[in-house]
Amino acid sequence: MPFGKAVSFFRGKLNIPTEKWDDLWKDQHAKGFMVAGANRADLLADFRQAVDKAISEGTTLADFRKDFDRIVARYGWSYNGSRNWRSGVIYRTNIRTAYQAGRWQQLTDPDLLKLKPYLEYHHGDSLNPRPLHLAWDGLTLPADDPWWRTHYPPNGWGCKCSVFAAGDRDLARAGKSGPDQAPSMEIDPATGAPEGIDPGWDYNVGQAAGKSRRILDDNLQNALHRLGRE
Repeated sequence: MPFGKAVSFFRGKLNIPTEKWDDLWKDQHAKGFMVAGANRADLLADFRQAVDKAISEGTTLADFRKDFDRIVARYGWSYNGSRNWRSGVIYRTNIRTAYQAGRWQQLTDPDLLKLKPYLEYHHGDSLNPRPLHLAWDGLTLPADDPWWRTHYPPNGWGCKCSVFAAGDRDLARAGKSGPDQAPSMEIDPATGAPEGIDPGWDYNVGQAAGKSRRILDDNLQNALHRLGRE
């Protein structure tokens, strides 16, 4: 069933033609829609329409791949990677980020927080789990803990982790007398991102979606100016 808050999040984005994924960085992705290498406005608009249909109508990856093939054929678009891999990345990344942005709005609703003031991390059922994501499974922290600023999912390419609301009764059922302590955050010197998180994913998509549009629009304009100089 389509998730209205996810649809609203996605439809609030601006189209940003780019050459590569990191032309937008971290929370800029929460306000800018891009497909790496889609540097034409009409090409990007067609991809946006296909992704919007997937989010708003709940269409499958197989359905999206039909749209992907049609768009590629129409524009003669060349892209990196295989057809199944590339279409899957576009589909899953947009579906999951939109869903998690909508979930953050739900989880931080003031009325819900009165009953369930904590958030519990749940590891997804990935075939090849990231060790730290698995270690965070069951971690329960206050909803306003700074840890969620960088570790709210998705936390990387293909990440299926999620977060659920929790209250005192949930803690008691888990044998806890109170919330956990946030794990220490170590920075991976090779990537500059917190350990366990892919570069560029160490931000909270839900918080970014709620930031002042002016602030993020300024960031996007800076990105556009940078792209125009390259």
